[in-house]
Amino acid sequence: MKDDTQLVAVGRNKKYTGSAVNPRIARASTIVFDSVEEMLAAGREKDNGAEFYGRRGTATTFAFTEAMCELEQAAGCYVYPCGTSAITASLMSFLSAGDHLLVVDSVYEPTREFCDGTLARYGVETSYYDPLIIPEASIRENTKVIFIESPGSLTMEVQDIVGVVAAAKAHGITTIMDNTYATPLNFKPLAVGVDISVHSATKYLSGHSDVMLGVASANQAHWPQLQARSYELGLCASVDDIYTTLRGIRTLGVRMREQASNAQLIAEWLAEQPEVDHLRHPNFSSCPGYEYFARDMSASNGLFSVVLRQNNPAAINALVDGMRHFKIGFSWGGYESLILAASEFSARRTATAWDESKGLIRLSIGLEDPQDLIDDLNMAFVRYREVLR
Repeated sequence: MKDDTQLVAVGRNKKYTGSAVNPRIARASTIVFDSVEEMLAAGREKDNGAEFYGRRGTATTFAFTEAMCELEQAAGCYVYPCGTSAITASLMSFLSAGDHLLVVDSVYEPTREFCDGTLARYGVETSYYDPLIIPEASIRENTKVIFIESPGSLTMEVQDIVGVVAAAKAHGITTIMDNTYATPLNFKPLAVGVDISVHSATKYLSGHSDVMLGVASANQAHWPQLQARSYELGLCASVDDIYTTLRGIRTLGVRMREQASNAQLIAEWLAEQPEVDHLRHPNFSSCPGYEYFARDMSASNGLFSVVLRQNNPAAINALVDGMRHFKIGFSWGGYESLILAASEFSARRTATAWDESKGLIRLSIGLEDPQDLIDDLNMAFVRYREVLR
C-alpha cells in the first residue's frame, strides 16, 4: 500500500471495529472471565491482544498498537501516558546500575534531565556526544545504550543514523531513537537497524494539541524486554487519548505535507531577512547534517529553527511577544503555529558549544495560510528592529 492508504487502513481489524468504521472506545479496569482457565489463558496471551487487566489495555489499545507495529515494521509496541515516559521507560528497560549510556548532545531537554537526575541516582553514567559524529571513540566496555534524536528538536542537527547504528552493532549496544520529528511516515528507524523507535504521539501523530501520549516500538529481539519492563513500571494510557491519536493518524499524511509546504515557503522568506544568520531547517543545506536528512528521510515537516545574527533578549522578546497568529508555547506538531524563544534552551550542552552570541527562534508551522504567517513574522521583525535601533 501507498502511505496514505496505509494510514487509513491500519488498526481497523474487524475484531476492533465490529460493524463500525472506527475501532470502539473500550474503557475498562477490571476484565471478567467465565472460568479460571479462561483467565489463565488470557494471561498467557499478552502478545496477542488478549484483554486481561485494564493496565495491559483494551481492544482500543490493541487497535492502536497493531497500527503502530505496521507503520514502524515492529515486532511490538507499548503505549505510555506521554512522550517523555516512553523515552524514560525505554532507557530503564535496557540499563542497570553500573552501565554507561551515550546520548546525543542536542537531545530533548527532559531526556537530559532524566539521564542526569534519575539515571545518575540509580548508578547509570551518561556521556553526551556531538550529533555530527559517530560516537565510537566514546564507547566503553560497559556502554549498553546509545540514544539518538534526529533532528534535534531545538537546534535541528541531523545525525548519521546508519553510521551510529553500525558502530553500536559492532559493540553489541542497544540503540534507541526519538523519531518524533519524522514519524513513521518519513523515516522508519527499525528498517535501518535501530532497536527501539520512540515517539511523542502528543505531536504529529495526534496532531491537534489535545492529547498527551507516548509510543515505543521495538524489533523482535528487544520487544519482550521492553514490554516486560514497561508493564512492571505500571505505565498505561487513557483509551480516549489512544483513540484520539489513532484518529489523528488517518490525516497524518495530508497534515504533514501541508505543514511542510507552508514551512518551506516561510523558511525561504526568513532566509532573505538581514537579521537572520542561517536556517536550521533540515531541508536547507545550512542545517548541520543536511546530507543525512537528504539521504535517509523522505520529507520534512513544519518544525524548524531560525538563527539570528544577534542574541539580544529584549529584541527577541519584542519579536515573539506581539504575534497575532503564532502562539507562544512548547510542543509542536499541532494544527496551529507556535513560536518559541529558544536561545536559553539551546545553550544547555556539555559535549558541544552553542554560539551564545546568536539568537535562536523555533517555529512550528501549522495549517494557517502561509501568507498570514509571513505577514505576522514581517511585523515581528519590525518590532525586533525597533529595539535594536
